[in-house]
Formats: sequence, C-alpha cells, structure tokens
Amino acid sequence: MFRTIVTKLIVIAALCFVPCSGFGQSPVIADGAELVKAGTGYAFTEGPAVDPDGNVYFTDQPNDKIYKWSAEDGAVDLFMEGGNRSNGLYFDNDGILLSCADYRNQIIKIHADKTMEIVVNDLDGKYFNGPNDLWVHPDGRIYFTDPFYKRDWWDHEEKEIEKENVYCFFPETNEIMLVDDHLVRPNGIVGTSDGKKLYVADINDQKTYSYKINKNGTLSKRELFAEVGSDGMTLDNQGNVYVTNTAGVTVFNSKGQQIEQIPTGERWTANVVFGGSDREVLFITAMGSVYTLEMKVRGMK
Repeated sequence: MFRTIVTKLIVIAALCFVPCSGFGQSPVIADGAELVKAGTGYAFTEGPAVDPDGNVYFTDQPNDKIYKWSAEDGAVDLFMEGGNRSNGLYFDNDGILLSCADYRNQIIKIHADKTMEIVVNDLDGKYFNGPNDLWVHPDGRIYFTDPFYKRDWWDHEEKEIEKENVYCFFPETNEIMLVDDHLVRPNGIVGTSDGKKLYVADINDQKTYSYKINKNGTLSKRELFAEVGSDGMTLDNQGNVYVTNTAGVTVFNSKGQQIEQIPTGERWTANVVFGGSDREVLFITAMGSVYTLEMKVRGMK
C-alpha cells in the first residue's frame, strides 16, 4: 500500500544496524541476529520479490524506480527507472519479473532487458481498481488483489469496478476469473508452494483468510486465519505466515497462533519476502528503508 511522502530523500548507500533486543530464543529468527538497514532514503518501498538466485527486487513507487538487493554481497543498486509505477512484484515460473503496474492498473512482465509487456490489461474494458499484490501458482496462473487507492498520476477519480476483489488470471487462455468478491479491501496475498492453499489479507477489515485452491482455479473453504490485516505477506518452509502493518512483521504459525513479532521502528511496514541464496534472509520494506534479518527458517523455493 502506498503512502504519499512529501519529503524526497537521497538514497544512502551505507548500511547500518538497528538494535533488536528482545528476540530471545525465537522459533524463526537466527540466534543473535539483528535487524540490518540495507538501504534508506527512498520515498516509499514496496513489492519485494526474490529471483531464482535469491536476489530481491523492490519498488520505490513514488519515484517510479525498481531496485535490486544482491544476495551475494548485500549491495542495493538501481535496476530500472520508469516501471509503469510498479507496486507489488513477483517472479513467474520462467524467472520473469511480474509487476502490478499502477500507471494504468495493469499486470506487466518486465524482461531482463527491461522491456515491458502487458499481461493483464482490463476487465471487460474497465480499468482495474489497482492490482496491488500477486502470487504465481505452480501451474502458472496468477492470483492478484485489486484494492482501490487513488493515485496522483491517474487521470480518473472514481472506480470503474465497484467492488475490490481477488482474481485469478490464466495465461494460456487469457481468462480472468473472479475468485472472491466478499472482502472490504484485499491487499496482501500469498500461496503455498504445493499450490493447495492461498492466504489473502483484508486490510480494511483487519482479517486474514485462508482458502483451498481448487484444480480449476476457484477458491473454496474460506476460513478466518487471523484477526489482523496486512499490506504484504510471505511464508516460510515451516508453514508460518508473515504479515506486515503498523506493528512491523508479525509471524503466525499454520494454526493462526502468533509466534513472533519483528518491529522495524517505522510508522508502516509494507511488505516482506525471503531472499538470499538459500532463502535464509528475511527482506523487509518499510517506509523509506529496507531491512534484512538472518533467519533459522527458510523461505520456500
């Protein structure tokens, strides 16, 4: 989710440590680990996505830039400018970067040479409200949330689609399927690596739900997972669910019980993903900075 930041800061390349006392013997955080500020000075960071090598790409949407954090040395470098106001990112099963591009409310592919290709353009001729976050199923279909956050760069003021929904896109047929229209404002979304379960956060209703993913792409068995909303979400290899909001990063086990809290010290924590060559690093976007944290669990490959 995007928050307008009036003051634009200069990107600072130096790394700094943020004390994180109180982790103790965490079930998920590596012993003795501290939160590291890996980069700062951005307007608003969002959409972290990990590539097949463990590098993390993230967006600075107000400045229309995408950056790359290196799994090898932790350096952050500019990947591209002019990404159609990219917000949420995700790598597809072919290793191509997908983006929820807010400039025209589309989902696009961003190829290695930085050329862009429209994947999802509209729904029956109407602008989407604003695809925000997405997740790619093992068979290639794309699940995405479509909340409405008015952007300064739009030339329209009102919704063209009344409800804020969750959709599934089938690349082979270009079909777009509505999979849930009973949420207030869906935002964060993530699925399990076996393709059987989906989690969606209803940020305005302060709830996160789990669903069974059916073979035909539909969702069923919707259940309340946790009484908390979330901007972004990820999973680890133990089935724990990571959500983000004003509290920082909150970790729930697969039964919806809170097992860890990771404060960033920022007013808003937007998104989270596992990076690193072995997915051993939790990468967090929060306001004008990005953070890393060494973990004892691993992200899913």
